Amino acid sequence: MALLIPDDLRNINKQLQEADVAVQKVTGLDIKSICKALYGTPPLSEKVGIVPVTSGNGIIGSFSASLQAITQYFGFEGFVTDMPDVSGYYEAVRNGAEIILMADDHTFLAHNLKNGKIANNQPCTGIIYAEIASRYLKADSKDVLVVGLGKVGFPGAAHLVQKGYRVYGYDADEVLLKRAISNLGVIPLDLENPKQFSIIFEATPCANTIPETVLSENCMLSTPGIPCAISEELRKKHNVQLITEPLGIGTVSMLYSVL
Repeated sequence: MALLIPDDLRNINKQLQEADVAVQKVTGLDIKSICKALYGTPPLSEKVGIVPVTSGNGIIGSFSASLQAITQYFGFEGFVTDMPDVSGYYEAVRNGAEIILMADDHTFLAHNLKNGKIANNQPCTGIIYAEIASRYLKADSKDVLVVGLGKVGFPGAAHLVQKGYRVYGYDADEVLLKRAISNLGVIPLDLENPKQFSIIFEATPCANTIPETVLSENCMLSTPGIPCAISEELRKKHNVQLITEPLGIGTVSMLYSVL
């Protein structure tokens, strides 16, 4: 998973508000409503214990505080433990946490202690960004382009296939592309004769992965990727409707998925 830095999380509440406005503009629904429709259940002010973890690269500045802001923004009761790691987990449970949020360099998880459900951030992020893409009100067809078919992109592509979309895919890693073709029936993007798309879902950790040749006017790009998948110049030139946010959308997807 991409490792965030404190600058990515600056003004997280403002980023969440801007993302909500952008999502509502292109889908007609806010993020909470999309999560409710996707997973079927709304939150009931569940208490979320956020446990800092010191292993690997250690605690990212602002990460735990950002998670607390995210949980509260989306209707949960979040608190950060004073202690990290196992001691923090113990503290969260003792203080009545119903859901645990914690992350190391490899896994960011949500674990519902009441019903036993557990979620990993990567597939949950892929699925929610794909779901947002699928709800674009101005889509001109059921064709969608997925760029990046790894741990985030593959689950998102699978979700789109299940919803009946004709999914075109590209990944610089031939193994990942072939897996998506074989397992999901993804159509490989022909780079020599690319087509234009009104819906694009991107899930890579690379900048400027979206070539101009695949952009239709007023298309929607849904991407959790950091850095951004499209240049500001191209975004403005083609009036691309961009849905992107570093942490909150994927996190709320995890939380709703374990209710």
